[in-house]
Amino acid sequence: MSTSLARVLLGRRVRRVRQLAPLALAAVVAGIAGAAPSPADTHASAVVVRVVVPGQAVTTVAEVAAPPAGQAEQTGWVYPADGSVVRVGTATASVAAQPGVSAIAQGIADALAVVIFGGEIAAVSVGARATAAAGGANASAEASSSAIAGLVVLGQPVPSPGPNQRLPLADWGSLEILAGSTESASAPQPSAHVTVAGLRVALTAEHGGLPAGSEITVALAEATAAAAAAVAPAAKPAAPAAPIKAKPARPAVAAKLRSGPYATLPQPLKEPGRSIPGAPAEVVQPLPEGVQPRLSTGGYVFPVYGPASFGDSFGAPRSDVAGGWHHGEDVLAPLGTPLLAVADGTVFSVGWNDIGGWRLWLRDRQGNQFYYAHLAAFSPLARDGNPVRAGDVLGFMGKTGDAEQSPPHLHFEIHPAPLLGLQYDGVIAPYPYLLAWRRAQDISFAAGRPYLPEVGGPGRAAAPPVGAMLLEARDISRTSGLVPGALERALADESTGGGSLAVPAP
Repeated sequence: MSTSLARVLLGRRVRRVRQLAPLALAAVVAGIAGAAPSPADTHASAVVVRVVVPGQAVTTVAEVAAPPAGQAEQTGWVYPADGSVVRVGTATASVAAQPGVSAIAQGIADALAVVIFGGEIAAVSVGARATAAAGGANASAEASSSAIAGLVVLGQPVPSPGPNQRLPLADWGSLEILAGSTESASAPQPSAHVTVAGLRVALTAEHGGLPAGSEITVALAEATAAAAAAVAPAAKPAAPAAPIKAKPARPAVAAKLRSGPYATLPQPLKEPGRSIPGAPAEVVQPLPEGVQPRLSTGGYVFPVYGPASFGDSFGAPRSDVAGGWHHGEDVLAPLGTPLLAVADGTVFSVGWNDIGGWRLWLRDRQGNQFYYAHLAAFSPLARDGNPVRAGDVLGFMGKTGDAEQSPPHLHFEIHPAPLLGLQYDGVIAPYPYLLAWRRAQDISFAAGRPYLPEVGGPGRAAAPPVGAMLLEARDISRTSGLVPGALERALADESTGGGSLAVPAP
């Protein structure tokens, strides 16, 4: 990515962040009945405005499908030609889908400046976002980033549009708001299915030139993902590993990074793939303005600023990673989205990795380590040894490394301090922490699912709870409390000679 192109992309994204940050978000939680996806599915969809009139062809603007990815945009769209039924200032839609043993499907549909029936229904923005992820262990669907702002219905503001809310429209129809989602992780293969909407107007009587039975949908999204069955690779005779080929544009960058002050920096955890330390100037972008994340009471922050989607694919098969399984979580968001420090700490191992692309590590004040991969660019704060605060912008969403054929996403890992002895495999599932931090809540690292080979592989066991260990005990039951000073002397012996001591588990 050239510097000028990156700045354009990042500039567009920052302007969108400023627009959407104040909007009220409504979680989509109502279930929708429907058949679970088959293992052959990795669908996506999107749409922005769809008008269905009985006996006529369906009219749609900005509709895309997938896989692998696609996008569409339209400005100043009206229906019909006089705009008496629907007007939309800007309609944008994008989709991405990645099939396989770890499947991801995402649909995003946004409509700005929506006016229906000359203003009887209006909204500043309608956004629908749906992501489905399925791996070898489980599957999940996410639609909580869907949101409507500035909604006015029949002259009355709707300050907090609720999920699956239905409003009557006089005697001519009804309006359905933000309805619904469902997820599945049933046998034989983990799968996921998400369907959101936004605004859906259904006419029960003729109105505005449309007959009864007509329907207007603004946004939508959909998703659907199903993990294919993992196939064990055929045994091959041992052979020397082929050298990793550099990207066509990398030789000059690699030469620059192998020399100078970055050449001897250590990397505490050896991640898979060949790494080159350091960030050249061409991938360092200015800090964006107006980024104000929400901190939890414990000082943690969701690592992606603004709307984002993620599933739960920890432990899913990954052929190019040590151990062959997914060590983290993929958080999807538009290219150039700011990426934040999840906690106060120190940045280290900033540079390039053949699998993770542009990546960095963050160590918090408790010694826990967090891995960020596939970045498009770094911020000036992303320097080895640099102290940062929770919420600082460390870089920007991208698709570098082995993610070039995937939608832009952040690969995020959590390595708790007590598991660092396991090296790169000492990870826990990020999903519960991402959910909590997004809601500005806290959760103990003991809640994660770690990699524990002795109990059957990743995602199969709960981390041991933090507690106390009795290091040494001494019986003082024979000391008489009736003898003046006896207990004091016993306790003094305890403090100097070792007695009943309990300390927190590491």
